[in-house]
Amino acid sequence: MTCLSASTPRRTSNARGPCWSGARPFPETPVTEKKIISYQGEPGANSHIACEEVHPGWEPLPTPTFEDAFAAVSDGPASLAMIPIENSVAGRVADIHHLLPRSGLHIIGEHFLPIRFQLCAPKGAKLDSVKDVYSHVHALGQCRKIIRKLGLRAHVAADTAGSAREVAEWNDRAKASLATRLAAQIYGLDILMKDVEDEKHNTTRFIILSKNDERAAHGNGPTVTSFIFRVRNLPAALYKALGGFATNGVNMTKLESYMVEGQFFATMFYAEVDGHPDDLPLKRALEELEFFSREFRILGVYPAHPFRDTFKEVRE
Repeated sequence: MTCLSASTPRRTSNARGPCWSGARPFPETPVTEKKIISYQGEPGANSHIACEEVHPGWEPLPTPTFEDAFAAVSDGPASLAMIPIENSVAGRVADIHHLLPRSGLHIIGEHFLPIRFQLCAPKGAKLDSVKDVYSHVHALGQCRKIIRKLGLRAHVAADTAGSAREVAEWNDRAKASLATRLAAQIYGLDILMKDVEDEKHNTTRFIILSKNDERAAHGNGPTVTSFIFRVRNLPAALYKALGGFATNGVNMTKLESYMVEGQFFATMFYAEVDGHPDDLPLKRALEELEFFSREFRILGVYPAHPFRDTFKEVRE
């Protein structure tokens, strides 16, 4: 696996541990037959698995931060980035709403990944020898039941795969990691307990980013349109801006607000709707939205993932 070194702006090969890049500019891409897809995290992370599932023939490029994963596409050797945007248990991923509009990248696809956590420990460790468990804060929160049942002390790590690497390096049978099966394989850990997540429906949605605005073809199956907007400072501006979606029968599947410019009154909205901008109902709705907005931009038009067919409304 190829990754970027934090200490020098050169590409190196490291099959086990992380080699990061915070340096700019990115080094020149060496001659290779494989295309590159970047992700945030260390080898064995869920984002790594998502890369392998979507583009199994591509070279996954680990980066330490979301900013670096974006920059690997905009300024570096990667053609695409695989970025988690929300989880069915933990909710939306912090910072993505801020980073995506600034990056200049476009959403060209989505992927849904079932999340499975394994309790991993060094070779020879037994369940009753483990006292401490390490993982990402979200992973710890999604495995509360087993942590409580075993009476383990939970410690926050930068990410799931990174915690597996550290546990392998420490080689202490009292320490374990909550990580993926792939991470256990990469770092040579034993799996003491399988699939220990609290909720079996635990799923993370990823978006696939490109420097090119590769919009899905109109009329070629179910489509999702993602966009951001900021309404004018007028009474009922949001109500009026969204009215066109109701009157034109457009299904809005997501609407989230977040602060911008460090101000409480400066609110941006991120939204997703079913349909293609060339569909007449959505075209009319977006025109009405833009009229009442001081800022509006489409971030991506991409095929709806088949996993969406499993969405069911829970009725009491």
